[in-house]
Amino acid sequence: MKNITIADRLRYRFDLTMARGPASLIAWLFLVTALFVVAAAGIVVAAGWIPKPEDGEEVGFVSAVWMALMHAMDAGTVAGDAGGRPFLAVMFAVTLGGIFVVSILVGLITSGIQGRVESLRKGRSLVCEEDHTVILGWSPQVFSIVSELAIANESRKGAAIAILAEKDKVEMEDEIRDKCGSLGGTRVVCRTGSPIDPADIALVRPDAARSIVVLAPEDDDPDAHVIKTMLALVNGPERKQGKYHVVGEIRDRKNLEAARLVAKDEGKLVCTEDMLSQITVQTCRQSGLSAVYTELLDFGGDEIYMKVEPALAGKTFGEAISAYESCSVIGLLSKDGEVHLLPPMDLRIAKGDQIIAIAEDDSTLVTSKAAPFEEDLIREATAREKKPERVLVLGWNRRAPRIVLELDQYVAPGSVVTVLADSDAAEAQIGEIRDMVTNLKVSFTRGSTTDRGLLDRLASDFDHVITLSYSDDLPPQKADARTLVTLLHLRDIESKRGETYSIVSEMLDVRNRQLAEVAQPDDFIVSDKLVSLLLAQISENAELAAVYSDLFDPEGAEIYLKPAEDYVVTGKPVRFATVVESARRRGEIAIGYLSAKASVKERVRVNPKKGSQVKLAEGDKVIVIAQE
Repeated sequence: MKNITIADRLRYRFDLTMARGPASLIAWLFLVTALFVVAAAGIVVAAGWIPKPEDGEEVGFVSAVWMALMHAMDAGTVAGDAGGRPFLAVMFAVTLGGIFVVSILVGLITSGIQGRVESLRKGRSLVCEEDHTVILGWSPQVFSIVSELAIANESRKGAAIAILAEKDKVEMEDEIRDKCGSLGGTRVVCRTGSPIDPADIALVRPDAARSIVVLAPEDDDPDAHVIKTMLALVNGPERKQGKYHVVGEIRDRKNLEAARLVAKDEGKLVCTEDMLSQITVQTCRQSGLSAVYTELLDFGGDEIYMKVEPALAGKTFGEAISAYESCSVIGLLSKDGEVHLLPPMDLRIAKGDQIIAIAEDDSTLVTSKAAPFEEDLIREATAREKKPERVLVLGWNRRAPRIVLELDQYVAPGSVVTVLADSDAAEAQIGEIRDMVTNLKVSFTRGSTTDRGLLDRLASDFDHVITLSYSDDLPPQKADARTLVTLLHLRDIESKRGETYSIVSEMLDVRNRQLAEVAQPDDFIVSDKLVSLLLAQISENAELAAVYSDLFDPEGAEIYLKPAEDYVVTGKPVRFATVVESARRRGEIAIGYLSAKASVKERVRVNPKKGSQVKLAEGDKVIVIAQE
């Protein structure tokens, strides 16, 4: 074994000091400069080489140190020196040494500043925000969520959104700036780090946030990542004492229970596959329904709010429906936290119960005198026979099996579903689905959804058509391009045959919707957009998770678009209060109407004032909350 010498120990200590960073290097430079200056001053004073000034006084050691220091700091000082050669030689040596020291010092300072700038660029500093929204993870949904939260924050001063993701900070900021545009007074702060690392999560201060959104990444196992992120959050070593308000998305319902075990009562989980499947099924049977959902989920329009209204305590729910001129009451939130959408009309409202209502803003939730209605324009309820339906499904993805199973819960016995897809997964899963349905007869044809010959043979005598995106096999743009070609063929076939059927299309990129409007589908299901809107809504109000869960569930109260002629006399001006009263007598709640002849963007009207006049025609629909 080699013996450690004093030189080895000194070198080791020096290395340890140098490893501490620029501060240690600057300290060493200061020490070397001090020794160099003091030594030079001592030499010239001891040797008597310092020239005497004009007043004849002797120059002391302190003055000599100052003189040497000025030579070291300013190379130009040596040009004005006078004295003997030995003195000039020493001052020249001090000046040369100073040049080296100052050069090294400048380099260290520059390097330190560059390192600090690079550190800031990496997004590793602490976010000093409070009452902000935290987004953990990155996916295409982040842009819609940020935009919606910015709208929700318009009335909140100093609002901020902190994003933590395994992505370069500058890249995140640039993408948000490009795709979200102006965000008003909302600040967006991005940090680079792993959402499954508690130390990285601490950078965005979740303990001071009012809500936390956990996004599923675009990889092969997104649910596992969401569950690990929630584990890191709720079980972090420095988590806050109170409860978090966490909103997370789970893709596969098989992972929902595991996620609930982790989130417990701190998390509101959205099973996106179930939600999108339910909306697709409901929309394919009711053209225009997706626009209603978008209106409710979008912060730019009317949303769902909750409020305790003491003036309604003791009154029936049916009376509460007519108590607001500018709002549509749809349910109650009881004191124990249970959501009741469309409760019995004779149910008495207890003290402390909250009204659940659709309103433009929470400030408009103000009771008023009930608007009058026209009794002579109300039509009596008539039962409509539920007939078998024929549905054509074009394309296949992971949501398709769930869509078929959901459809089975809505349609009458004897209904038919025909699937056309070029997918091994579809062929394998259809056999399993046949054993699980009760009202549907399911058939499968292998082939391309863009094959005009196949479409000509299949697209006949169908009530509804669903075009699904090949999101599992193709990138978003290619998948949307295939959907667009299919839509063009369908509309051409419909035009040439004189047939009419509703078409619901799934699009992955909201920007492609404008292109697809050329093919005039009846509805769009933009997956990421709807999920983003729902996550943003629940992040602002946790109780909305139960409300939307009930709306999407076929077992609970849902939104239906029913013929206007079933409720009021068509072709005559009528107060919307009359439509509301007609629906109330059926145990339903009217929340708007759909004009069949209006443009796609203007045909849906949600939450009109009850005193407003509306002229409904044959083919128009009344939007109601009902249980079918």
